[in-house]
Amino acid sequence: MEYMIRFTQVHETFRLAEIKALAVLEGIDLEVLSYSPSSPFCFVKLSSGDAAIRLVQRSILAKAIYEVWGNGSTFEDLHDNVRAISQHLWPLYKESSFKFTVDSFQGSRSTTEQRKLIEGFRFLGFEGPIKMKGAEQEFCISEEWQFDAAALGVHAPQSVHLGRFLGGSDREVIGKYDLKKRKYICTTSMDAELALITANITLAAPGKLFYDPFVGSGSFPVACAHFGALAFGSDIDGRSIRGRGKTNLLANFVQYKLTDNFGDSFVADLTNTPLRAARMFDGIVCDPPYGVREGLKVLGSRDPTKGKEPVFRDGKAHHMEEAYIPPKKPYGFLAMLDDILDFAALSLVDNGRLSFWMPTANDQDQEIHIPAHPCLQITSVCTQAFNRWSRRLITYKRIPDSEVVATTSREQRVKENGVNANDLNPFRKGYFQGFKAAFR
Repeated sequence: MEYMIRFTQVHETFRLAEIKALAVLEGIDLEVLSYSPSSPFCFVKLSSGDAAIRLVQRSILAKAIYEVWGNGSTFEDLHDNVRAISQHLWPLYKESSFKFTVDSFQGSRSTTEQRKLIEGFRFLGFEGPIKMKGAEQEFCISEEWQFDAAALGVHAPQSVHLGRFLGGSDREVIGKYDLKKRKYICTTSMDAELALITANITLAAPGKLFYDPFVGSGSFPVACAHFGALAFGSDIDGRSIRGRGKTNLLANFVQYKLTDNFGDSFVADLTNTPLRAARMFDGIVCDPPYGVREGLKVLGSRDPTKGKEPVFRDGKAHHMEEAYIPPKKPYGFLAMLDDILDFAALSLVDNGRLSFWMPTANDQDQEIHIPAHPCLQITSVCTQAFNRWSRRLITYKRIPDSEVVATTSREQRVKENGVNANDLNPFRKGYFQGFKAAFR
């Protein structure tokens, strides 16, 4: 049967990726019949109303889902279509209490106009009481108007729909996790809405292990824990994990009563990870450092001739002292992206997902290309555009070993990354020099 998802008109390139991921998570056979980034109305084919409710119940970018009773380009067409495709449903709700609402996207209707539109469906023959609160059945008349219709002198919507409300989404939870209300944040804390969307696209759910190798203040683990996953995190900078006193990463899990879903956090560098090479994670989510504020660094000495023997002071190993700060060296941004993919290939279970954020220039001739790995298949690419640049949420799934096809080796790409901060990071160079000039 046909259903209509009413999306919110934000983060348009993320909406379909999220809803498709939720279909995978719920084991729902989803067929997208009609979708446009410029419209909040998406029409899909699903097996049942129960499947429709489950599809959107934890969505962040959907508002609600409706059972479609009719579509049309005019209200006359809509009335005819309702009679043609949904007349067999009318007797089911004849005695139920009900209410009607009007949803005019890019348009507006006065109370008098809304009442007239609603009374136009008198032919449905409902005999139950009208209840504006607590009605057993809710019906929505949805209109899509041309942008700036009033200024253009347009007095009718482009399309109209009638639907029966089935269920809402989890969008209200954004306010709960708002960074303005959070106990502990840092300069790189991910916006709560985008963190929750990322967790959905990566299929966070009860019984799953999730990991963030650039955990910072824990935005992604908190979002994954909200959906029931057991979340772990690490960061090369222990200060971001420890915070000050009781204001730290753990405090966020305490605040939201999610401590049972917090595995642990530890100080580590992804390129020198202490984790054993094992296929154990169901999901990896992260926002790796772009190296803009300062050059991207990893553990190690700038001087390659220095040995790795421990240094002792007064008979105590220097690296065991509480104030010890390990040395760091510049590292290639593209090499780091390859490291993330390599780590995911070694650590994800079959069909486990990796989602990470990656910056790029807006000009197609200057963009940083999406990295590939023979063991990982791209499932979605979502873009958040800014002025001179954008960032993309790229999601992969781990391919079973039997389906892996070897491709270009990583070593050759790393050799081409250069030695200084700008050469090691083409995005950093473009950000400070102006993307046009930097990529010439």
